Amino acid sequence: MEKKNLTKLVKFSDAGTHQETVFRAEHLWSEIICLSRNQAAHPMTDPVADAMFTVIAGEVVVYVDRKFKRFRQWDSTVAPAAAEVVIKNASSEPAVVLVVAAPPAEDP
Repeated sequence: MEKKNLTKLVKFSDAGTHQETVFRAEHLWSEIICLSRNQAAHPMTDPVADAMFTVIAGEVVVYVDRKFKRFRQWDSTVAPAAAEVVIKNASSEPAVVLVVAAPPAEDP
C-alpha cells in the first residue's frame, strides 16, 4: 500500500496551474490541481471516464459543458464521461482541487 501526503503535492506558480498525479491504478486515476489567483485549468475531457472534482482549499468555479457553479472548500461534483470541464479560481486566495477519475485514461 502506498501512502502520500497531499500537502507535499500542493505547489503554485505565476506561470500557470500546477497539476500533479496523486495515484494511477488499473481502475482509477487522481490528480491535484493548484490554481493561483486568476488562473484556470485548461479544458479537460475524457471520452470514457467519469470524474469527481472536490475543492480542498479556496473557491473555484467549475464549468461542465458550459454550465457552471461556484464551489467552496469541501464542495464536490461529478462530470460525466465526455463532458468538457474547466476550473477557474474564484477568489484572490489560492485554490486546490482533487480530481478522481475512473477508469484512467490510456497511456499515450
